[in-house]
Amino acid sequence: MPSSSRDSDPAGPASLHPEIDAAHVPRHVAIIMDGNGRWAVERGLERNAGHREGIESVREIIRACRDYGVEVLTLYAFSIENWNRPKGEVSELMRLLEEYLETELAEVMEHGAQVRSIGRLDRLPPSTRRAVEHAVAETADNEGMKLVFALSYGGRTEIVDAARRLARDAELGKIDPEGVDEKAFASYLYAADLPDPDLLIRTGAEQRVSNFLLWQIAYAELHLSERMWPDFRRAEFEAAILDYQRRERRFGLTSEQVRDGEADEGGDS
Repeated sequence: MPSSSRDSDPAGPASLHPEIDAAHVPRHVAIIMDGNGRWAVERGLERNAGHREGIESVREIIRACRDYGVEVLTLYAFSIENWNRPKGEVSELMRLLEEYLETELAEVMEHGAQVRSIGRLDRLPPSTRRAVEHAVAETADNEGMKLVFALSYGGRTEIVDAARRLARDAELGKIDPEGVDEKAFASYLYAADLPDPDLLIRTGAEQRVSNFLLWQIAYAELHLSERMWPDFRRAEFEAAILDYQRRERRFGLTSEQVRDGEADEGGDS
């Protein structure tokens, strides 16, 4: 794929924003990457041109997260509902995903990042699933940033799948239904070992969560950007971090309790 002049330097971190407090960057950032198709249509291009340009934003935001020490980045790459899109567009999205994983794997390995995936991967085309599983396997032992791709993913589907697994374990006597609490239920989610998102970013000028990480975003801060995803680059990401750092995260407590240090930054879910 062509490189973008706006990309961060892959050889090393770009200069950090002077107003960002590096000690209070969100551990987990989740992004709904919306607006690729509309970006293309507004320019008289085919929708797939927006998806191709959106890959450049993926590259730049991953590098920005790495530069700022974000521990987990979850990207909403393809939803359960996206299977209903025109077959040609779905095929191109799958091809772009395969190409991205192949071309970026060397840089991912160089920086010790770990690729993860969540969703019903059994619905992916065989070649796409192989590409995802290869990237996951190759990076499994890496201890750097977790790069999570939500593929064939839906938040309600995840909760249903978790409930099914829990019910099977209860039927087998592995778990007492009366002892199931929120923590126990959460252990059945797709990536139960990861912290919940601190910051949820949505691009594309829409104001909804679109069935994304419905359980996990209970206490996430929301940043809604007017930018379409192909135009969401490092400067826009830094603006989202600054917006996040201006928030007071109370987790159900009062401001006075937060100031007294009583708030649990892990959330009260």
